[in-house]
Parts: sequence; C-alpha cells; structure tokens
Amino acid sequence: MKIHEYQAKSVLARFGVPVPRGEVTFNGHDAVAIAQRLGTSVVVVKAQIHAGGRGKGGGVKLAKSPDEAERLAKQMIGMTLVTHQTGPEGRVVRKVLIEEALNIDKELYLGLTLDRRIGMPVVMASKQGGMEIEEVAARDPKAIHREPIDAVLGAQPFQARAVAYALGLEGDAYKKCVDFVQKLVRAYIDVDASLAEINPLLVTKERNVVALDCKMNFDDNALFRHKDIVEMRDLNEEDPLEVEASKFGLNYIKLDGNVGCMVNGAGLAMATMDIIKLAGGEPANFLDVGGGASAEQVKNAFRIILSDKNVKAILINIFGGIMRGDRIAEGVVSASREIGLPVPVVVRLEGTNVELGKEILAKSGLPLITADGMWDAAQKVVAAAKSPSS
Repeated sequence: MKIHEYQAKSVLARFGVPVPRGEVTFNGHDAVAIAQRLGTSVVVVKAQIHAGGRGKGGGVKLAKSPDEAERLAKQMIGMTLVTHQTGPEGRVVRKVLIEEALNIDKELYLGLTLDRRIGMPVVMASKQGGMEIEEVAARDPKAIHREPIDAVLGAQPFQARAVAYALGLEGDAYKKCVDFVQKLVRAYIDVDASLAEINPLLVTKERNVVALDCKMNFDDNALFRHKDIVEMRDLNEEDPLEVEASKFGLNYIKLDGNVGCMVNGAGLAMATMDIIKLAGGEPANFLDVGGGASAEQVKNAFRIILSDKNVKAILINIFGGIMRGDRIAEGVVSASREIGLPVPVVVRLEGTNVELGKEILAKSGLPLITADGMWDAAQKVVAAAKSPSS
C-alpha cells in the first residue's frame, strides 16, 4: 500500500523525524490562509499523487505570495499530471501540499527498504540527492552507501554515524543526520513499512537536516496492525481493477500485454508470465486466485480479467493442490455462461481432481481450448491472442 507525501511526512513526524511545516488542501481557496499561517516569504505548492518526477511534470512550484499560492493551487488541482512514473495517461491531481520553503545548502538521498537477499532492512545513502536512485546506481554503484540493519535492534549509533559520514556531513549537520537516521529506521520498523525514501534529504544553510520529500510503502500483510495507516489509503490513486480484485481476496496487478492470466500461486503465476513471453506474447496481468479459492472467486477473477479491454486471450493455468481442479472448472463454466466468452480461453489443469475438472469443461459445451503442459498452453494462448478474430 502506498500513501501520499503529506501522509508519509505525518507518519515520520510522529517519530520525531524533522519535516517541513505544511498543510494539504483539496481546493485552491484555502491556499491563501495556509500560506499566511506558515508565515514564510516563499511557499512550495506540491501536487499530491502516487508518482515521482512531479517537479519535471509541473507539479512542484514556488509561490512568492499567498495570492500566488492560491493561483498555483487552482492550476494544479484537477490537472492531469504526467511523469515518467505515471505513464502517458497521467494522474489527476485532487489535492496539493502547501509547504514552507527552506534555505537549501545540500540535497542528498536517504532510503530504507528490505534487501531480500540478506533478509534485512538496508539503509541506502547517496550524496546525489534529487535524482532517481536507479539512475545513480546504474551510472556509479559506488556512489550508494548501503548499511544493513537488524530489524530487532534498529539502527545502532555506529551505523547511523557511518551513514552521516558517507553523506559527507560535518559538525551540527553530521550530528543531526545521525539522529535523523535512527528515528527514520525506528519509524520504518514500527509501522511495518516496505519502503521509506527521502529524496531529497535536505541540509539547510542553518545546518538542519530535513525530509524535503518522502515516499512510503507498507507491507499489506501487516496493515491489520495499523488501522490509522489503512485509513490513509487513496483508492483514486489505485488501478480500479486492482481495487475490485482486492474486494474478493484476489492478488491482481494490471500489466501492458494482451494475454490475460488466471493462476493459483504466486510462483506459478510468475512462471506463467515468463513462459508467455518466451512464446512471443505479453501478459496482461498477474492474477493469483490463491490456494483455496471458491468458484465464486474464480468467477470474479474471470470478470476482472475481461474488464481489461486489452485482453485478447486468457490462459487459465491451475495446479491443483489445495485448489481442486473441479472447483476451478466450475468457476470457469459459471463465469463463461454468465459473462460470455468474448475472447479465446486456454485451460491447463493438473493435480487434484484434474480428471473431474476436465470432464466438467468437456461437458459444458463451451468453446474452451485445452492444453497439455505449460509450453503447449503458452503457445496456444499466444497464437489465439494474435489471431485476427481475437
């Protein structure tokens, strides 16, 4: 789950992490009062969407008066902001953050995420702030300092000092950065975040260390412990099909291809997407119906896949362990009769009750394409997606 910048900053502030003063507004009229309350000669108006690169897209601007803040806020709210992370369709801006402007001395990078190779959170720091960390890593991997953190002990003082040293800080800024790092790690661990990215981490001319921007993602499996964070979820920023899938306990992620996938198990789903690409096709989605999905869930999965207008063919790839082949077959037949079959459907079943499942499909009278093995299924579904009749 992702949240907006202003929400992430409110989370960090609870743990004592320094952030700029600011307020969010859903309409431009409030910008005047907010700018006046901040009491600075310059404020920053920042569009709030779940995407980076807002500055380059015109979503971050300086205002030198409350009236200018109002004008800029009105321009941004309702606009479609296009960045390298939104894709060409962009995102509609529904709210803006009005924030105090600070005296910039240095822009640095500080991030915290899980390194799955070692099973530990890792602090990443770079002197090259304000840039995409992927670009920095590709150009100069040595420019990024990595500090593995014990999730039980948190950031030890010597580790925080190593990060501050790697950022080239001295004096008061060094000391404040050490404190900043320890508090950021504590926040990351306590709220079960999967990402906390401060870009840029700002050192002001007054030698303060501040989170000028902040991006936070959270482990969905831990959200039951954080009802306050769940309330920050903004469905307007999420793909409608992914939101719909979550209502039925389905793991769905929309992709850019034209071959719809319905699979049980995340590993098999990844393998299915790989083999579709190997066969010359492009998957339209990741969809894991889980180990014990009901026929009703299968039907809803079918409906969600077909809601994507780019889908030209569907591959149903099920290995029956906990999930029985006959249950999948019943769901497919029920969905096909209720929704229809506007595109070719290839079915590959293996495992528990597979013969019963195949019998249900055969007796349904539906024009389903059966396959023996994953490679056969991939070839058939890619061919069907490329067919002029699809």
